[in-house]
Amino acid sequence: MIPELETGGAERTAVDIAVALAARGDRAIVLSQGGGLVEELEAAGGEHIAFPAKTKNPLALVNNAFRLASMIRRENIELIHARSRAPAWSALMAARMTGIPFVTTYHGLYGQKSRLKGLYNSVMARGDVVIANSHYTADIIAKRHAFAAGRIEVVHRGSDLEAFAGSAENEARGKKLLAAWGVDENSRVILNVARLTWWKGQRVLIDALADLARDGKADWVAVLAGSDQGREDYRRELEERILSAGLEKRVKLVGHCADIPAAHAAADIAVIASIEPEAFGRAAVEAQASGVPVIATDLGAAPETVLAPPQVAEEERTGYRVPPGDAAALANALRKVLSLGAGEREALVRRAADHAAANFSMQAMCRTTLALYDRLLEKAL
Repeated sequence: MIPELETGGAERTAVDIAVALAARGDRAIVLSQGGGLVEELEAAGGEHIAFPAKTKNPLALVNNAFRLASMIRRENIELIHARSRAPAWSALMAARMTGIPFVTTYHGLYGQKSRLKGLYNSVMARGDVVIANSHYTADIIAKRHAFAAGRIEVVHRGSDLEAFAGSAENEARGKKLLAAWGVDENSRVILNVARLTWWKGQRVLIDALADLARDGKADWVAVLAGSDQGREDYRRELEERILSAGLEKRVKLVGHCADIPAAHAAADIAVIASIEPEAFGRAAVEAQASGVPVIATDLGAAPETVLAPPQVAEEERTGYRVPPGDAAALANALRKVLSLGAGEREALVRRAADHAAANFSMQAMCRTTLALYDRLLEKAL
């Protein structure tokens, strides 16, 4: 169950797991209010049933629970997995009415500033198995919901890493992107892929780029790829910040980019500048899978996705981590990556790609999740 099947991490993962279930011969049903991913789900053998899973109305949630219980009995459903809080309450009630296993995935760091909000969030820790998308998220769950002890399992978010591997096709599309963005293909490209919102740290990145520009080297261009999603005031603020720093020819706000593999193929450095922690952080994984050196802020799940000293030895580094909100540290990390010799760079990106493949592939995520399902079903039987 998920509110809708539009683009997003939870939605993408719901489809990936349903496809993996269908591929091994199981029946996989996704309940949602629909969206752009329905066609892909059904083409791969999954089923979609339109369901008012987005409602937060308490009476509607109870009504949904009874509808679900009826569906579970009618369709011989053996396990239910909820990926969002409101539908999770209905799923929990229906699972208890019918005696089937209930699984949740804690996809984000839900705000919890009151006891009432804590109660609302707690449904995501009430699964027979509670999946956390990182060890960082698992620690948050354990602190907030002590009753979940012993039921939390870490399953890192998986990506289709094959789509990001270096290829002539990705490079060709990357060159087209550079042309569309007005970037000379001989420039060294610093890429930031993130929607335009304050906590993604674009202000800090622009300040770091202003610091870097004072070195006088003119061989780099920074591309900030992300939609403002209606935050026009914030976008204008960034544009003014770029102008006041004299970076209008060096820093480009290009809006939403639908082809992230191509963007990484065109990049020389990927920067994740967030100033608030993220539950996982897919951008760092995808950049590493693409063979692009990564600089990320050292908070949230970053220590899991980007390995760096003192956590590991220098020869095990997969990228660079800097303190959040520290423009000077970010500028220095940019200088370091830009000055890497060919051998150093090649060794770094090779380690990073291996790290991504070993820990964050879609195949690994699906394999681990399905094993959890099987364990619960064997216990139930």
